[in-house]
Amino acid sequence: MPMPQAHPQRVALHNEIHARPPEAMGVPLAITHVVMLADAQGRDASRAHLAALLKDHHQASPDAQTTHLRAELGGWRVRWEMHTEFVSWTFSRPFDASQFDDREPATASAAVPQAWLAELPGQMLCGLHLWVLSTRAHQEGSLVRHVLREETLVGSTVADGLGEVYTDFTLHADGFARMVLLADSVTPRRLGRLVQQLLEVDTYRMAALLGLPAAREAGSVLAHAERELAALAESIRVAGRDEEPQLLDRLTRLAGQVESHYAATHSRFSASAAYFELVDRRLADIGESRLGGLQTLGEFIHRRLSPARATCEWSVRRQDALSQRVSRISNLLRTRVEIEQQQSSQALLGAMNRRQDLQLKLQATVEGLSVAAITYYIVGLVSYLAKGAQALGWPFSAEATAAGAIPVVAGTVWLLLRRLHARLLDH
Repeated sequence: MPMPQAHPQRVALHNEIHARPPEAMGVPLAITHVVMLADAQGRDASRAHLAALLKDHHQASPDAQTTHLRAELGGWRVRWEMHTEFVSWTFSRPFDASQFDDREPATASAAVPQAWLAELPGQMLCGLHLWVLSTRAHQEGSLVRHVLREETLVGSTVADGLGEVYTDFTLHADGFARMVLLADSVTPRRLGRLVQQLLEVDTYRMAALLGLPAAREAGSVLAHAERELAALAESIRVAGRDEEPQLLDRLTRLAGQVESHYAATHSRFSASAAYFELVDRRLADIGESRLGGLQTLGEFIHRRLSPARATCEWSVRRQDALSQRVSRISNLLRTRVEIEQQQSSQALLGAMNRRQDLQLKLQATVEGLSVAAITYYIVGLVSYLAKGAQALGWPFSAEATAAGAIPVVAGTVWLLLRRLHARLLDH
């Protein structure tokens, strides 16, 4: 059947729903999850680092558009995912669960080439060892004695009661946290989803806390800016007209500082808010319920993360409030300057009106003098004409003729000037 023209991104957008799908898992299984914080250059280096690993195992390298990859590498598996701010590495392999009661079982990272593992690009943000066991292979005493610490132990049933998860949220001597998942009746596909959700809880928990140092640093910056703004507001209230340029300069500098700090931290706080929401969503997805007298993962995380979350949210609100206050005071000072400018403009217009009145009066005086001067010259011409006309029989003397012509000439000149003014005004 002929198809209409497709959008160039249609296939990629359609397949996005299948991006990073969970994989089926069985028990027993050892998993090591590492999250490396990396910038754009670090993420590209991570792809090259993965390509080197695959090349050593005679597998095809990822292309430049690949953002996630899974590979079987001779007895252990690697799952690589590139995110906006970090790259996650998940290594997994089966292990002998019978050794669990004697000592901590082997980790999945032990099967990974150690020199290659030590050179992962970026900075490690999250490191977690997770063991997936059957309930029959678990003895509570060995769980606490060999893997987790009893004083900080938390646990709950998950997957609607089909599994149990235990952790202590503690970094052990090797720099990794520990988690144990007991899952007998969970299907392989659902177990894969459950493991992915537990790993994402730890990943997004750490990513969300990246906003906490920025929020603490913002506290001192915002406190200084608030004190400066209060001092500026008081100075504006009592300042004279000559002090306004200096106040405007201080206010402009403060506004620039506030907006610069807002721009530098806004993306971090927005990302932290999004990560906190993802933590809430993943905790809801695992379907927790209370197990014995232990705290659930959700209770522990919410209780411990709530202060950090509130600190980040309060920093955002404080930034917004400070920005609005700076804007209000800027408008106040601008209004004051505008009013003074209007008053100065009115005074200037008044002075211009007075000067215009003087110019009009001077112009009228000059026009009077012009009428007299023009009349003088025309009457002089009339006097010369009268002298010449006496020889032709003109009965009046030149002086009498000139005297009689003065009012006629003056009136005529004055009327002509008035008509000229009227035409100019009409134009």
